[in-house]
Amino acid sequence: MLKVICPFCQKSDTKVIDKRDAENTTRRRRECLNCEKRFTTYERVELLNLYVLKKDGARELFDRVKIKKGMMKACEKRGISEDRVDEAVSFVEARLRNHKTNEVPCALVGELVMKQLKKLDKVAYIRFASVYREFADITSFQEEIKHLLSK
Repeated sequence: MLKVICPFCQKSDTKVIDKRDAENTTRRRRECLNCEKRFTTYERVELLNLYVLKKDGARELFDRVKIKKGMMKACEKRGISEDRVDEAVSFVEARLRNHKTNEVPCALVGELVMKQLKKLDKVAYIRFASVYREFADITSFQEEIKHLLSK
């Protein structure tokens, strides 16, 4: 059995309070029996490496943390919990891993992220889209907002 060390007091006496399974991930809410603080751990099945093919032809290892950071930045001050962003990132990763090959174009990654952000929060979606689609001026913003409102 794996001993989990408390990130606060460094003791290994912890208990699981809550466990949730998602696709390829197990989330465990834990409580330290020593200091009584709570923290979350994640277990993920290790899969084959996934690569992102960049616009310039470069091949980069898929980085889940990079996707999460981008989504968290878009969701900043929007009241969206980190757990909901984690779920969205897990969804994106699962869809990419179900792709025919272990190499996916960056455009697919961006579109999947935008779909998830659109479900989470329309403002976060617009923030991300403005960077991802490289809006050059206010007209680009207006067109995207019109498109969003028409749906």
